[in-house]
Amino acid sequence: MPPRSSTFRALRHHNYRLWAGADIVSVTGTWMQVLGVNWLILTMTGSATSVGLSLVMQALPTLLLGMWGGALADRLPTRPVVVAAQLAQAALAAVLALIAFSGADSVVPIYAVALAGGVVSALGGPALGRFGAEVVPPADLPNAMALGSILNSSGRILGMSLAGVLLPLTGNGGLFLLNAATFFVVIAAVALMRRAEFHRLAGSERQPGAVAAGLRYVLRTPWLLVVLALSLVLGSLGRNYQVTMAAMSAGPLAAGAAGYGLLSSVFAAGTVVGGFLAAARPHLTIRLLLITAFLTGVAQTLSGLMPALGTFAAMMLPIAAGAVLIDTTVSARAQLDSPDEMRGRVIAALGMVSAGAGAIGGPLLGWLSDAFGPRLSLGIGGVSCVAATLLAALALARLSGRTVRQAAFRPRLENRLENRLAPERA
Repeated sequence: MPPRSSTFRALRHHNYRLWAGADIVSVTGTWMQVLGVNWLILTMTGSATSVGLSLVMQALPTLLLGMWGGALADRLPTRPVVVAAQLAQAALAAVLALIAFSGADSVVPIYAVALAGGVVSALGGPALGRFGAEVVPPADLPNAMALGSILNSSGRILGMSLAGVLLPLTGNGGLFLLNAATFFVVIAAVALMRRAEFHRLAGSERQPGAVAAGLRYVLRTPWLLVVLALSLVLGSLGRNYQVTMAAMSAGPLAAGAAGYGLLSSVFAAGTVVGGFLAAARPHLTIRLLLITAFLTGVAQTLSGLMPALGTFAAMMLPIAAGAVLIDTTVSARAQLDSPDEMRGRVIAALGMVSAGAGAIGGPLLGWLSDAFGPRLSLGIGGVSCVAATLLAALALARLSGRTVRQAAFRPRLENRLENRLAPERA
């Protein structure tokens, strides 16, 4: 198999190998901390709503400050920003450990750390994404993103598993300290990278109104606007399966906590499969996005009709794979088809859409499940995703046709202007 079509072609690059190794360590630590924070809040309050509020605290800064982070990423050198963000996250993890070891009985300090962590992610996340695009050449970026999805899924599984084993031994504070250490692994990887092998992106000049310029670019780029709108619908009504899987396990499938655990494991395995499918593709195209979104929406609709745990779990595997393929393709096309000097702000827009989808979709699907039952909730979400995909396909087809017509019309217009100006020149 030629290298360009290899599933692991991004690993040919020294800097990406370091980045990938650091990524799985960091993601593993992050999910260890996620489990520890959730368990700590739950033991303090006995309230699942309190756990959900901590997630809102983390997501809110991305919605409010994400575009500022994108503007900074487009203007500042990425390496120092990445290192600073890792140091800040390590410090916050250490603060969490201090809170846990001190035996504090209030969740307010934990919420404050969650909010601060959200601010760091909002301001540093776009630089992290832009830096990840500089460790591989543009041709291998989609493959690197797909491998990143595999690493993220694997790190999530490993982190949750390790946390379950270590929690009784180290307590929540121990999990937080281990996560703090993982950020220094990322810093070490960045320090060991070869400067000559970076594929640097063009930056933007320091100018007033950089945030507004980023918003204008998104709003005035029709194809990108359509893709982001589709991603918002798919991310809100076609994701948040932690909600619908729990509702199905507790309700129609009568599978309980064990069934929910099984579904979560199958879904995690599906995300790994999706990462491999994306990595094996030589190109991630808009056509692939639309086809995958349509089939995944149909599968979600059908999943609500599955009569038993086994058949429902079987539907979760391709749905999870499709979700990763969709997200990877959206990210690849949004980044590669946008100007380098806008890359950070485009990454920020993707992060804002993802955060918005989570904030909208989770409560909405939960309400639909409570009001109409989880089966109908899955059906409504699936049909909505199919409809959104068809509308997006129609809009993109019209935009493509308009572009072709404009390209065909422009030479005729230039010829007419040339003919009109010819007598004046004579």
